[in-house]
Amino acid sequence: MPLITAAQAPRFDNDHASFIGLAAPSRGSTENSAWRLILKPGVDAPPHALDREEIFIALSGSMQVTMNDETLTVTAGDALIVPAHQQFAMANPHPEPFEAIVVLPVGGQGLIPGQLPVIAPWAR
Repeated sequence: MPLITAAQAPRFDNDHASFIGLAAPSRGSTENSAWRLILKPGVDAPPHALDREEIFIALSGSMQVTMNDETLTVTAGDALIVPAHQQFAMANPHPEPFEAIVVLPVGGQGLIPGQLPVIAPWAR
């Protein structure tokens, strides 16, 4: 059974978040990808959807998620389940980062309006 230690986990950064790759096909997983999400303080991430169900398990901090014209607050200890093809946007208006473990089936693709579907590098 593969072990991905914190020291071995690859890190990916963009303008709004950091992603620490845990389980993925490149690291031995065949059915699910998982990563640690760190949503930076004061960020509004762009809206997107995925072609598979995505699960967020909140570890610390708080974020706001907008989907279907409803804004939800996700805090430490909560689980957010985003259905496949559901467009949503994440925001962190707080001074501290929001951290979560995110799970997506292997091969799940991100769907960003106006762009081709993509498998995120932390999930490959």
